[in-house]
Amino acid sequence: MPEAPTILVFDSGLGGLTVFREVKAARADARFVYLADDAGFPYGDLAEEELIARVTDVLGQAIAEHKPDLVVVACNTASTLALAQLRTRFSVPFVGTVPAIKPACAQSASKLVTVLGTQATVGREYTRALIREFASGCEVHLVGSPRLAGYAEAELAGPPPAESAIAAEIAGCFVEKDGRRTDTIVLACTHYPLLLERFRTNAPWPVTWLDPAPAIARRAADLLRERRSGDPSPPPQIAFTSGRALWPKLAATLAQYGF
Repeated sequence: MPEAPTILVFDSGLGGLTVFREVKAARADARFVYLADDAGFPYGDLAEEELIARVTDVLGQAIAEHKPDLVVVACNTASTLALAQLRTRFSVPFVGTVPAIKPACAQSASKLVTVLGTQATVGREYTRALIREFASGCEVHLVGSPRLAGYAEAELAGPPPAESAIAAEIAGCFVEKDGRRTDTIVLACTHYPLLLERFRTNAPWPVTWLDPAPAIARRAADLLRERRSGDPSPPPQIAFTSGRALWPKLAATLAQYGF
């Protein structure tokens, strides 16, 4: 019987759990290693060259240790900046995470779309190029938050942020123009789906919140479609580059994901 593939899921922190959950559902037989580079969090604070070097180094060590069959870079900031370099340097296939601008614009009825990401992601030329290519007549607003990724980490592993703090960070996403309103918001950071219910509670009107994780899972499953195994999957592994301890709230959160 063929051996199950090993999938390495990588993020700067816990946000990639939103992607891990979908990929694991798509390939329940796989062996999973989740690597959180929390010693480098938040990536938005790093200069571009520093971030590329860090991601390449951290992933290089993980690839050498775990020998994955596929690496999922579950981080928009790392993907938009370092994915090309990673594919050049390593032979293992990579699946990246980029803002879901094309499907958002295709489904928007009002033609007012917002991309909500980190300041680094929305400020990058890569994101603006996606808008130029795929906006399809939509007006796309870019909103960069300096705090939401940290709020998402706190939601899982520390004191949760106040409702007013969440409301303040998403307020700029909602645009009214010529009788139209924003109807689709792209979650361009994998941390943000962790706050989705908080977003819905604090939204001034209902919108579609577009999470890229299901599409990433489909792509990962497609790349590994030839690797099938009937063996039961082993428990996933998780590693933090900071060596952080699993205090009770964090341990309870990770247990919900199968760790």
